[in-house]
Amino acid sequence: MTREELLQRIWIDPARCSGQPCIRGHRIWVSLILDLLAAGESVETILEDYPGISREDVQACIAYGSEMARERFVEIPFEPAGA
Repeated sequence: MTREELLQRIWIDPARCSGQPCIRGHRIWVSLILDLLAAGESVETILEDYPGISREDVQACIAYGSEMARERFVEIPFEPAGA
């Protein structure tokens, strides 16, 4: 599945979920799935906990996060070399 096809699985509707990016057809925020992955949850566990979504939906969330990282800067503390 291409990046473009994955990104079509994400939608933003101002009338739903306060306009937060969600998995198409669900009220599951992209940020929730990314937070779960960042916390160490496996894709399999996420799919068990949210049986209405697919592995491709999780991949779509990752692809969306990747696209957003190109657009935004996240403040990360600077660590000097040799520290």
